[in-house]
Parts: sequence; C-alpha cells; structure tokens
Amino acid sequence: MGRKIRYYFDPLTLTYQIIPVRFRDRLKRVLYILAGGLVFSTVVIALAFKFLSSPKERILLRQIEQYKVQVEAMNHELDQMQKILADLQNRDDNIYRVIFETEPIPSSVRQAGIGGSKRYENLEGNDNLKQLLETAKKLDKVKSQIYVQSKSFDEVFELAKKKEAMVKAIPAIQPVSQRDLKYISSYFGYRIHPFYKTVVFHEGIDFTAPKGTKVYATGDGKVKEASLINLDGFGKKIIIDHGFGYQTVYAHLNSLNVKPGQNIKRGDVIATVGTSGLSTGPHLHYEVIYNHQKVNPAYFMFDLDPATFQDIIRQSSDYKESSNILVAE
Repeated sequence: MGRKIRYYFDPLTLTYQIIPVRFRDRLKRVLYILAGGLVFSTVVIALAFKFLSSPKERILLRQIEQYKVQVEAMNHELDQMQKILADLQNRDDNIYRVIFETEPIPSSVRQAGIGGSKRYENLEGNDNLKQLLETAKKLDKVKSQIYVQSKSFDEVFELAKKKEAMVKAIPAIQPVSQRDLKYISSYFGYRIHPFYKTVVFHEGIDFTAPKGTKVYATGDGKVKEASLINLDGFGKKIIIDHGFGYQTVYAHLNSLNVKPGQNIKRGDVIATVGTSGLSTGPHLHYEVIYNHQKVNPAYFMFDLDPATFQDIIRQSSDYKESSNILVAE
C-alpha cells in the first residue's frame, strides 16, 4: 500500500493540486515509527524475559530445583544425625559417666553456640537462600556437638583405661589359698592380745596355715617394702603399693620372693607363711590400707563364697581370743 497523498483545491485553476511533503515531516514520521517500534520491541523482550526462559535459564532453574532437593535430603540426614547424637549424649551422661563415677557434661557446654555474628551474612536477607541458611546453621550446630561428644569419649576412654588398671590393682582375693588355709585365727576388730591379754584393736586378718604355704599378691602393684627385720613385731614383712590409695601388708613371713621396686601382678607368689616376729605359730597377718586408713580386709576378698564372706564379716565385729593360733605344723 502506497503512502497517502494529500490534495488542496486551487481556486485560480479550479483544479486539485498535490500537497508536497516536506523533509521535516517525513523525518518526523520516520522517527515516530522507529520510536513505536522500539517501545513495542522493549515490551515484547521484557515479557519474553519474564514469561519465557532461555535454554541457559532453563538449565539453571533445573539445577536450582536439584539443589533444593539435595538441601532437603541433607536436612533430613541432619535431623537423623541429631537424633543419634542425642542418644549418644544420653548414654554418655547417664551410663558411661555414671559407671566411671564422673560428672556429666553441662548442657551449656553441649549446646555451645557458633562464634561470629557475620558468619551467615552472605546468606541472610534473601528468601531464596532461607532454607540454605537454616541448613548451614543446623550443620554448624551438629559439627560443634560432635566435637564436644568426641572430646567426651576421649575422656571416657581414658577413664576406662584407668578403671581397668584400678580393677586389676584393688586387692580382690584371699592372700592364702582356701585349700591351704586351716582357719582364720584373728579377725579385723577388737580382740584379746595373745601375749598381753589386753583388749586391742587388730588391724588385719590372721590366716593360719602350715609354714611354707604360698602367699599371693592380692592385686597388681609395686613392692614398697620387703624387709627381713622389723621393730613392730611383724617380723619379715612385705608392703605392696597398688596405687589409687591402696596398700597391702603381709607379715610374719618365712621367705620373701620379691624385692623393693618390683612390679607384681595379682596372684603372683610373693612369699611363704612363717612365724617371724611376734608370733606364736605359723600364720599370715594381712592388712589392707586405703588412703592411709586400715580397713577390713574381708571387704576385699571377692573370691570367697557368700557364706564364708558373711561369717568373716560377722566374726570381725566380735571379741576373739587368739590363743588358738598355737597350731602344730
């Protein structure tokens, strides 16, 4: 379609004449067309960007959706980890630390926060990153709690090793075999002294057995003293330091099989029964010392049957005359 031609009526010639188009008007018309086209193109492009996606954008959107799925899966795993961690914390505080007689970890330590107020600055203020922000915070919290729990287990492991050593060291058996024992001539507690006939406190247990009967170490430890002569009336004597506040004394011995500084194990033969020192017959005087206090050795004979144990405990509270220690070999 051609351009529109405009006419005017010439009264002199009584004819219609063509109105010539000026260049300025043509230019203006062209500019109007270009401006309209530009506006239209801009609107079309804007709508295209808003409602249509380029191949690259579609790929990015697909990746974003995949990341969202992965973040959700990670959140689920973190929730499971927190449940497992809570169970470990409960066992740690209410089982392991109870067994090893140590205080539980305070909740303020277990729930310690993550330092740094600007730690999540690059994730804040963006709704699209809100889920990622929560996941990051949850992950940091779990990492912190795992670290605390790991240090706690290190401590519990050391306590376990110490407890194992303690179990081996604490006096736990009778120093004279039950098959070699004739009888117990004196118990822990007040008794009538066999020589002075006065009431005195007997700080150990006397095991009557034939001379030369084996004497066993009742727990792991180190020989503190192995003496042949004593002024305390004990004659040949051995003292074992078991650590953890425990010591044991073996007196009136015949022969000594250990020397000071020697490490020994529970059940090692350290000496034989004798009559050395202030003694009226072959027997072993045995003491248990805990934190510098003499205690009833009967409480440290875990190899006894219940009836024998109860009898020793009962006898320990009675007055006993130890003149029956005079036993022929």
